[in-house]
Amino acid sequence: MTSIDPAAAKRAAEQVPSIPCDAEGPVFREPWEAQAFAMTLALHERKLFTWPEWAAALSDEIKKAQAAGDPDTGETYYHHWLHALERIVAEKGLTDAKTLDRYYHAWDHAADRTPHGQPIELAPDDFHD
Repeated sequence: MTSIDPAAAKRAAEQVPSIPCDAEGPVFREPWEAQAFAMTLALHERKLFTWPEWAAALSDEIKKAQAAGDPDTGETYYHHWLHALERIVAEKGLTDAKTLDRYYHAWDHAADRTPHGQPIELAPDDFHD
């Protein structure tokens, strides 16, 4: 389970007003959304990017998706969030596109071999170079 500091989540929601929230703070449809949010908070708190940089990256990803036909119903918001996160960590030199692609395919392989309802865990065989 992902633990998110409520004060950090509140600061994020104030700085990035598009974050889906209810009266208690940010809301997530799936666990991976909360994990992507938590990773973004952790990287920001380590001062690897500012909220204005983040908001610009997220806004750009949303605009690209809309231009490609995304109906902007809110259901794809965290997909855009994840794309922005991948982009900003690559731009900041924290990783590169090749590594992101390697892990994307590893997770996809791990998901394919994992029975429904079980936690997905990466194994060395999931990585193909």
